[in-house]
Amino acid sequence: MARTKEFDPDAALQAALELFWSRGYEATSMADLVERLGIARASIYATFGSKRELYQRALDRYCEQRDPAQLLALSRPGPVLPAVRELVLGYASADAEERGRGCFVTNTAVELAPHDAEAARRVGASFDHLETALTGALLRAEAQGELPAGRDPRALARMLMVLLQGIRVVGKTADGATRARVAAEQALALLD
Repeated sequence: MARTKEFDPDAALQAALELFWSRGYEATSMADLVERLGIARASIYATFGSKRELYQRALDRYCEQRDPAQLLALSRPGPVLPAVRELVLGYASADAEERGRGCFVTNTAVELAPHDAEAARRVGASFDHLETALTGALLRAEAQGELPAGRDPRALARMLMVLLQGIRVVGKTADGATRARVAAEQALALLD
């Protein structure tokens, strides 16, 4: 007879996500995971595989939770540019705790993507998702006459995606909030 799990794998995955998000991959040991998740090392391996596989699943969970919520406003009917502005200014005006943690995807891009092809693939997919959503929104803005003539919606979307990821990195520094706000305002001026 198979044993039943004595813990909730979904709650354990969420706890792992929070730990990896705040500490990163390298700074999180298996002992840290055992303590935070409250389950034995063998149970972690049996349920999630290696630490790397657990990290990948946590990153996937983060993207599933964050991406749709962030981008829903970009697909609402009506004027588009207010939603784009709200998204960009939301990144720039994050509170100190959120700025300190940054974005799990951006953190992964900085820590793992340069030497981990699977991490780089997941990061690229998330960046592509954001850029595609921004491109679609800005193409709608162009069609609705919201963008000034001569603006390239695809190039603007790419610039905004790069800006948003940069805001998450710069936001971790002492004067990051000020820098992020100024950069966001300058970028948004390109939409006028």
